Amino acid sequence: MRVSGAGPGQLLRIAIAEDSVLLREGLIRLLADEGHDIVATSGDAEGFLRAVADTQPDVCVVDVRMPPTFTDEGLRAALVVRDRWPDIGVLVLSQWVEERYATELIAGRPHGVGYLLKDRVADVADFLDALRRVATGGSALDPEVVAQLLARSRHPLGGLTPRERDVLSLMAEGRSNSAIAQSLVVGGGAVEKHINNIFMKLGLAPGDQDHRRVLAVLRYLNGAPS
Repeated sequence: MRVSGAGPGQLLRIAIAEDSVLLREGLIRLLADEGHDIVATSGDAEGFLRAVADTQPDVCVVDVRMPPTFTDEGLRAALVVRDRWPDIGVLVLSQWVEERYATELIAGRPHGVGYLLKDRVADVADFLDALRRVATGGSALDPEVVAQLLARSRHPLGGLTPRERDVLSLMAEGRSNSAIAQSLVVGGGAVEKHINNIFMKLGLAPGDQDHRRVLAVLRYLNGAPS
């Protein structure tokens, strides 16, 4: 069952799929020190999927490249988890920005999903915050991933102001309105105004606020026309 309302002190049940022993042990130590329960670890995708089926964690941390070919086994396993166990959050780690993997992961249902560069783990506070967001149904995309996807999007950016692009980029990272306001040093009302302008310019009809946020982000990351 997905953890609900996780805050800074909320403990999570976590499964880790990482073939690098050093990184895997580092993640275990980091998360255990925060009080989280590491219910399963695996160095290969097949073993990871068996462990997820057995333990039903709140969230998984998965390396994109795993044995035997070290191409996309981890990503494929992450997609299986999202298909079979939609209530389990999936946070994927990658050494580099791999746009195809990022877009494939978030396509269709960008809830409870994250894609971070491994260097981001070194920023403990950011990593733990991203993990909590993913575990509670939010999203967490690495700023470098968002920047590259937005830069290469086929969708024309001319309709949005520079500040609206900044807001959309932070939305794509999974930031809340208050976090966006803090990052841009503006008031919450200004953020709401920018977001409403984004919805209007993208032709997203009034409706569920969270749903429109997802559609707005997907429209840009997937390069769909408005």
